Amino acid sequence: MPCEEVYRDSAASTMKLMSQIPHKQLSLALLLSCAAAFGQYKAEPAGAPPSGLSPSISATLQQDGTKITNNGSPYLEIWLVKTKPSGPPSTESDVTLPSIPQGALIGVLRFDGQGSDRRGQTIKPGIYTLRYSNMPVNGDHQGAAPQRDFLLMTPAASDTDAKATPAFDALVKQSTQASGTPHPAVISIWKPEDNKTGFSQQGSDWVLQTKLGDTPIAIILVGTASA
Repeated sequence: MPCEEVYRDSAASTMKLMSQIPHKQLSLALLLSCAAAFGQYKAEPAGAPPSGLSPSISATLQQDGTKITNNGSPYLEIWLVKTKPSGPPSTESDVTLPSIPQGALIGVLRFDGQGSDRRGQTIKPGIYTLRYSNMPVNGDHQGAAPQRDFLLMTPAASDTDAKATPAFDALVKQSTQASGTPHPAVISIWKPEDNKTGFSQQGSDWVLQTKLGDTPIAIILVGTASA
């Protein structure tokens, strides 16, 4: 139940029980309930990348990843590449990471149980590569994010060449293997204005802020777009 609705009368028996609790104790209980509702995701070190990767992919990754837990249970782990991919700057509008080439490998993500992408699509447990792309400018994606930078997931078993930079259509096609739908499995990424690092709730999303080389980045690891 949302915290702003805690005081609503959902059942007579519940209200009767609450009326018997001293005011100070009730306030503390409500505070703890709200904290639990909005603070269930936490970050901790994940250790080395998983063993189910190709040698080419594994060699590019940082040795210390980030694990996200949900109420103490593993939700996902993410490992980013050691070096930020770089190429000729893009001239596309609303792109915050213009020097990252289309299709470049950015990292690897593992869902320990059922996961979800930015569109709310269900993603099966497993290991996925994360490659960079820009969201198309069309009505299908209007309002999904203020920027066009995204990461597309592909099952790691079918994406084994770290140096590959698949074109947009090819990347979308291989990412549908992760989503199981006509739409790719996507995660929102952008360059924030600050250099903060850490994992925190920002609005209704949970965001990992870190660095890719010397460049600050933000990645929404938990949260669904409204559009």
